[in-house]
Amino acid sequence: MELSTWLSLVFICMVGAMSPGPSLAVVLRHSLYNSARHGIVASVSHGVGVGVYAGLSLAGLASLISHFPIVYNALVYGGAAYLAYMGIHILMSQSSGLTVSNTQALTSYKQAAQDGFAIAFLNPKLAIFFVALFSQFIDPEAMTMTVAMLMCATVLVIDTVWYFIVSIGSAKARDKFDLTKKQTVIDKVLGVAFLLLALRVVVG
Repeated sequence: MELSTWLSLVFICMVGAMSPGPSLAVVLRHSLYNSARHGIVASVSHGVGVGVYAGLSLAGLASLISHFPIVYNALVYGGAAYLAYMGIHILMSQSSGLTVSNTQALTSYKQAAQDGFAIAFLNPKLAIFFVALFSQFIDPEAMTMTVAMLMCATVLVIDTVWYFIVSIGSAKARDKFDLTKKQTVIDKVLGVAFLLLALRVVVG
């Protein structure tokens, strides 16, 4: 793959990663509720999920999904249900504005990793997106394992780095502006946001 082609791929992946959506909400939730480390764990697991989808797309997953709509719909509604579950869980939880620290977090790193990966894996639109994206940059007949690994690694790293930045930035903003005292308001905003995102996934 030529450098100019790769840089074009990098640019489009950056724009895609920075687009607001369920993934951003999940990372913000863990960064604001728990710690920057939780947000980073969610970021890495999300990046892995996106990278897996990129690899599967190259292997023909999008074609499989297009031939079996029930698989696509199952993943779409599964993702919406997961978002709705998180939204309802947030709204029903009782927040008292307690100080959040790295040593006493509300959820485990395992949960952060699960949420990050799940929100990527339960989004079959990623498969369609990557097939459409990759088809603009490479001839399928000229595909090699090296090029495929480079493309998947590019997607994974860009996604992870972007949400890593979001995790650090949001955690610092929480500490600087003492957002933990406004946890009740943040709870409501995030809870409603997750429910609206779930609705958008279903109707979109």
